[in-house]
Amino acid sequence: MTIDQPTERPGILDRIIAGSIRLRWLVLALVLASAALGVWSFQRLPIDATPDITNVQVQINTEAAGFSPLEAEQRVTFPVETAIAGLPGLQYTRSVSRYGLSQVTAVFADGTDIYFARQLVNERLQTARDQLPEGATPEMGPIATGLGEIFMYTLEAGPNARKPDGTGYTPEDLRTLQDWVIRPQLRNTPGVTEVNSIGGFERQYHVTPLPDRLSSYGLTMNDVVDALDRNNANVGAGYVERYGEQYLIRVPGQAAGIDDLKSIIVTNRSGVPIRIADIADVGMGEELRTGAATEDGQEVVLGTVFMLAGENSRIVARASAERLEVAARRCRRV
Repeated sequence: MTIDQPTERPGILDRIIAGSIRLRWLVLALVLASAALGVWSFQRLPIDATPDITNVQVQINTEAAGFSPLEAEQRVTFPVETAIAGLPGLQYTRSVSRYGLSQVTAVFADGTDIYFARQLVNERLQTARDQLPEGATPEMGPIATGLGEIFMYTLEAGPNARKPDGTGYTPEDLRTLQDWVIRPQLRNTPGVTEVNSIGGFERQYHVTPLPDRLSSYGLTMNDVVDALDRNNANVGAGYVERYGEQYLIRVPGQAAGIDDLKSIIVTNRSGVPIRIADIADVGMGEELRTGAATEDGQEVVLGTVFMLAGENSRIVARASAERLEVAARRCRRV
């Protein structure tokens, strides 16, 4: 008599191996597809030197010209903090009051949508503006984190760079190119929320009243300011219909240069107009600044690109570099 030995049923692993061998072409295709997906995902992973653990926060900056730190704290910082208190999801606020500047940071609970938080803050700021001093306008900072500075560049004049009139480029010219040519293009780059500029001089029109002449004509500084406000704007007066056509009526009064500013009438004395040129010096000037940017001992203009919160820094940095090349070619043609 013979006894048959029981046969063992193949396990799950054996069946997987057998199926993989039988359908080897399908398995190979799946492996290749997984590898391609991995390469595609790796190229889009937000890889940074350090992980961004910044909490959800909204910064509120307010310029208070001429205010001491104590006055900025009492008249600007405190009303802003009081206005945003009690917002949904708000955990705490912190503030910094400096000479001429108030900065309030509102920190929200993790998971709060940053755009929803900014909308809540903006609604409260509308009510706080009536409590602030005249000229103090709170503004929210860019939608960026503490690690949002992803790309920096310098703008400098080469040794042979010359303007069309044959003169070299000054720090004022470099800052003008930065603010009016390069910066607007970089801000249109996907993933970029702000571009800051440091160095150079911002170009300004300066009207410098002469005290002795103001006194001789019986005028004050307010008279000069009011005259510049009244005579530096375009005014419209509707239209006139004639034979089925509309003729627009407007008075172009915006000053287009130094000569237009000089010809603005401040008042009349015995039928003789007193113009800005009679009581003040008018010319191109530069803003007051408290710092500069240098490279190898030469003054340059430094630009810093801030990334939108949540974007991929590698992709945004590469896109910024490409857009900067386009802007640089345009600057060479200016």
